[in-house]
Amino acid sequence: MPSAISEPDLIPPDPAAVTQPAGSAALHVARAASVIALGNVTSRVLGLARETVKSHLFGATWRVDAFQVAAVVPTQLYELLIGGMISSALVPVFSEYTAPERRQELERLAGTLITLAAITLAALVLVSEGLAPLIAWLLGSGFDAQTLDLAAGLLRITLPSVVFLSLSGLLTGLLYALKRFTLPAFTSAVFNVSVVAAALLLGERLGVASMALGILAGGMVQIALQAPGLAGLRLRPALDFSHPALRRIARLYVPVAASLVISQAAIYVSYNLASHAGAGSLAWMNYATTLIQFPLGLVATAISVAILPTLSRQSQGDQPSASTSDLAIFYRPFLSTLAHGLKLVLILIIPATVGLFVLAHPIIALVFEHGAFTPEDTAATAQVLRFYLFGLAFAAIDQPLVFAFYARRDTLTPALVGLVCIGIYLGAALAPTLWHSRPLRVSDLALANSIQWISHALIMLWLLRRRLGGLGGYGVRALIVKAISAAAVMGAAAALIAWALAPAMSVGHTAGNLIVVGGAGLVAVLIYGVLMVVLKVQELDVVYQLVKSFVKRGADV
Repeated sequence: MPSAISEPDLIPPDPAAVTQPAGSAALHVARAASVIALGNVTSRVLGLARETVKSHLFGATWRVDAFQVAAVVPTQLYELLIGGMISSALVPVFSEYTAPERRQELERLAGTLITLAAITLAALVLVSEGLAPLIAWLLGSGFDAQTLDLAAGLLRITLPSVVFLSLSGLLTGLLYALKRFTLPAFTSAVFNVSVVAAALLLGERLGVASMALGILAGGMVQIALQAPGLAGLRLRPALDFSHPALRRIARLYVPVAASLVISQAAIYVSYNLASHAGAGSLAWMNYATTLIQFPLGLVATAISVAILPTLSRQSQGDQPSASTSDLAIFYRPFLSTLAHGLKLVLILIIPATVGLFVLAHPIIALVFEHGAFTPEDTAATAQVLRFYLFGLAFAAIDQPLVFAFYARRDTLTPALVGLVCIGIYLGAALAPTLWHSRPLRVSDLALANSIQWISHALIMLWLLRRRLGGLGGYGVRALIVKAISAAAVMGAAAALIAWALAPAMSVGHTAGNLIVVGGAGLVAVLIYGVLMVVLKVQELDVVYQLVKSFVKRGADV
């Protein structure tokens, strides 16, 4: 994923005045969020298609476990080297050079970063190729020799994608700073298309290696997609080490990088632990994570990225130090934008969480239970998903909170909080095996993830309150109460409708699950929408406008 104090007269801010950022800022956030949301919807749908194809062709077998090892390494290297830099350093620093009179400085800076990344990453990939068997063992020491050999072979295919993914990430940060959101919003979509196409075309002949080739092709396609968005910029290879922005980017990113090193190590530990939890455990975790990432990407990531440039600009200037009331005045626009983003996240993520929890089994059966994916795999994945859902809302609000600290050029605080929460995760994951002397279960790891997300969001909220006065008086708490109340009624109705529609399973597996999920889901959406109108939730108007913009942009694409 507080309370604010006061103005000089100790009267809290008028909620009506601060529910949204003023005028054009609110409109910009909604429009930007709609573009990013459209890209995320496309990406998540294609991501589900990718996982459906994978589950149909390969199920939840040892081969999929091996593929997951090969798929996670380039992704995590990208996050460590470039992905974590986009929001924490690239967008805030690039944004300082977007004025027309500073465009040449921006071009020189971008050219230098691209050149450095290409040289450094190419060398890293060459070294990693030689270490592929060791990397596979570090992530899956619980696997047998056959699975480890396959993982190392697949890893040698996927590793070069780090270069292309990272260069694409640099272009994404540049385009976001220029407020050119459309093409970057679809990079994940074309990546998923590449993996799906490779699996469908080559799956029978190459097995899971086809998906590894799809990952490599996906990184290349991402760069090609974003190239037209660079119109008007003259990007050339450069090595301008004297550019002052390089030092600012390094200063902002070093704390994040330190945190990411530890977090990546924690992910590797998690994968290693899962390799000891039985065959198929990594696959079940991955399928459940795919469903979790759908609302996170559609809601939390889209809104967080949309508000980041606005937050970055609103945090600029000399911070007053005279009194708390001066801080409250200085940060009112900043906190207003943040509160607006959080409320948009909450109004959508809370019902999504309840709906996924209630309909977990039929949703997983509909999406994944085909071909090699068995009913036993559905039951195991549903259990893992429900444990993840305990922390989903906290993971969603944590994203805009972290971005708010990034906007203030404070990357150290989220990094330190992340380190603390990694310790919390490891303790929560291992506690059941230590206290009850039983083998590790994949559900232990999912629950530990939820505990980690909850802890991180709560600590970030506490720090926000300590430093900026918090979000009291901005209507966040009232919205949470209304959203939870409406979602509880919605969830009960969805469960009842799903039970009533259960006899539809007699018409067939796919059709029956589609009737159950579609019928219960439609009723749930209608009930939640009506209840939020009855409860007079003002943010519903913003969501309506965002959806209108989203639909319009979808029709234009």
